[in-house]
Amino acid sequence: MSNKDISASESVNAVLRVPPHSAEAERGVLGSILLDATAGNRVMDLCVESGLTADYFFVPQNRLLFETLSEMSHASMLIDAVTLNERLRSIGRLEGVGGAVFIQSLIEATPTAAHAEYYISIVRQKHLLRTVINCARDAERRCFNDAVSADLILSEVEQRFLAISDRKDSIGMPWETAISNTMAHIDRLFSLGPGASAGLPTGFINLDMKLRGLRNGEMIVLAARPSMGKTSLAMNIAECVALGKDINGSPMKGDHNRPHPVGVFSLEMSIESLAMRMLCGFAKVQGFLIDKGLGNPQKINQQLTRAATEIAAAPIYVDDTGALDVMDMRARARRMKKNAKIELIVIDYLQLCNCREFARQGRQIETSQISGQIKAMAKELNVPVMVLSQLSRASEQRHDTANRPKLSDLRDSGAIEQDADVVLLLRRPCKASGDKEFSDTRLAIVDVAKHRNGPTGELRLNFEENLTRFDDRSNEHEEPAGNMQPDDSFDA
Repeated sequence: MSNKDISASESVNAVLRVPPHSAEAERGVLGSILLDATAGNRVMDLCVESGLTADYFFVPQNRLLFETLSEMSHASMLIDAVTLNERLRSIGRLEGVGGAVFIQSLIEATPTAAHAEYYISIVRQKHLLRTVINCARDAERRCFNDAVSADLILSEVEQRFLAISDRKDSIGMPWETAISNTMAHIDRLFSLGPGASAGLPTGFINLDMKLRGLRNGEMIVLAARPSMGKTSLAMNIAECVALGKDINGSPMKGDHNRPHPVGVFSLEMSIESLAMRMLCGFAKVQGFLIDKGLGNPQKINQQLTRAATEIAAAPIYVDDTGALDVMDMRARARRMKKNAKIELIVIDYLQLCNCREFARQGRQIETSQISGQIKAMAKELNVPVMVLSQLSRASEQRHDTANRPKLSDLRDSGAIEQDADVVLLLRRPCKASGDKEFSDTRLAIVDVAKHRNGPTGELRLNFEENLTRFDDRSNEHEEPAGNMQPDDSFDA
């Protein structure tokens, strides 16, 4: 028999196989529920806690019977053989499940309800295996569709299989546990003293005063017009987080004074360009001096060598693939999380992402999907995701001489504003000739325009353009903490 014949035979056998199931375990669950009224309530509670639904049962009559029992439980009806028979008869399902004889046989075949958890576990495992098989078959079917790219299929299949893994334990955290964990987190913050950050510190005192750190599961949007320095600010923050030091080189406060792995998706700049920019900024060397061969080579080399020793050890993982599909990005981010335990993701920048599935439905819809996927990625991986975004020209066309940007200036879609937990709008007065602080070439203003869990308002930083490096500005311009006003969209 040829290899082709063997392959065809295996395909036929695979189709003819009976999907994994255990009729005995299914009947054991049903019998445990019916064994007596007291146990029935307990067993139904176990089923609910385990996420068991009618779809978990393979045998049709078992599925129909469990669906009826679930309906009775939700209606707070007494569950036993008599009440179940009456319920099935009243809704015309009694014959469909095998009649009163079958119901009685379930009780007689179940020795005790004490083994209910074991029966439930078997039913869940068999359902999980069937789900895996269905996903694999669907993946095989999609592979024969020439209209869909292999990269898209791969990312979707990976996401579906990971969703199965997540769902098997997705019963949810009990409310009491959530409150207990929150109180423990609050106690930790109090123990660290004033100024402690609830999330990862950015390394900038003024910024951390507003944000109290970058929190897990949040989508932070850093938006600006071109050439304002948004990539520089994002990479400065990534550097501080990865080194566990603030922008001045001092250890972070509290328990954050250690390296935190950072994942960077650079869709605009190559990894070499990012490395050059970070190295020169950290070494306080002007990049254009190197490009033009100016300055003292020996001194510059010494500065760069010292900086390279420290920067090279930073746990930063860069993916500089251009025009990356957002589904591919999510798949790669999962692998980063699994392999490198990353604690922060930076995406530069959102408008360079694409979503093949919605590319033909217009840029606004496509951007909405991209924004939603990035927010879902932050929640799925439970890390802060900082995504850079372009602003439209609206700020330059208003009758505002300072060209102050607004939330509505976020380019391509209002979904970005809606999905974001934090929106930072960066501007530099020296770029707007009508600004009253036009002459201050170092001043950079970050407007915390949206903050779902805290105050909004402007803060000031210094920007050394030749070094592409931000720094804290004196707090003399900072608004007193007591005057901070909460965001109107706190509950958005």
